[in-house]
Amino acid sequence: MTTLPFEVQCTHRAPLRAESRRRLRLVLGISAAVMVAEAVGGYAAGSLALLADAGHMLTDVAALGLALVVAHLCERPATAERSYGLQRLEILAALVNGAALIVIAVGIGIEAWHRFRAPPAIHAGLLLGVASLGLVANVVSARILHSEHDHSLNQRGAYLHVLSDTLGSLGAIFAGVVVLLTGWTPADPLVSVGISLLILHGAWRLVKESTDVLLEATPAHISMREVHDRMASVPGVASVHDLHVWTVTSGVVAMSGHLVVRNPQDNQRVLEAVQERLGHLGIDHVTVQMERDQICE
Repeated sequence: MTTLPFEVQCTHRAPLRAESRRRLRLVLGISAAVMVAEAVGGYAAGSLALLADAGHMLTDVAALGLALVVAHLCERPATAERSYGLQRLEILAALVNGAALIVIAVGIGIEAWHRFRAPPAIHAGLLLGVASLGLVANVVSARILHSEHDHSLNQRGAYLHVLSDTLGSLGAIFAGVVVLLTGWTPADPLVSVGISLLILHGAWRLVKESTDVLLEATPAHISMREVHDRMASVPGVASVHDLHVWTVTSGVVAMSGHLVVRNPQDNQRVLEAVQERLGHLGIDHVTVQMERDQICE
């Protein structure tokens, strides 16, 4: 591939600081270890709730790993073949990740149905021990990410994943307590259904948002009417047409449009005003074609 004579990096997304990367790597290690422990412990204890929570933690591990990998790949310069570099690799990975999680959630639901019909023996003590370990690890991870989760979109997403994993661990503990005290084993698949619904909800949102980005849909938080009106109300603008707003990758929103400006001497002033107004909407990548007369429908 031919590197462009200028370097195009993630100029519209603040890079992760070294401390943020260190925190993400630490939480990734903790989450991966607990996920394996819950998968092995769930199999040994015969607990679907633990296995479901392990599947849920897969979301966390995937999200953390993706944040770190994308942060690294985003540093690569654009090429003549890929003018945006590898920024959209994040979206493709998220789509695959979401689809895999939907399969996992459906599988958990099917297995829960079988266990409702023929509940197996469950080692409640082992279930409680592993679930408690998971809860402690998730609380520690949340603590590690909490201090900076408001300053980084990647870290905020990871923080929310860890919080949802904490709920999954609490659910598994609840199932273990019920089985230990009452012997009612259907509590385990019942809790696993709740965890699978939690996975399904997050996975569906991930797939939907990824698909919207790939289809270059208008971001949900941006109103096309407001974008049009903000541009059209700039003094000197006669009309706005051929307007598009889309997401390049997470946190990078782009816009292109045509402005009819009768007086060419106003072009620079109009462009600066448009950039400022759209910047307030979170659109930092603005491309505008100035026209004295409309030349494109």
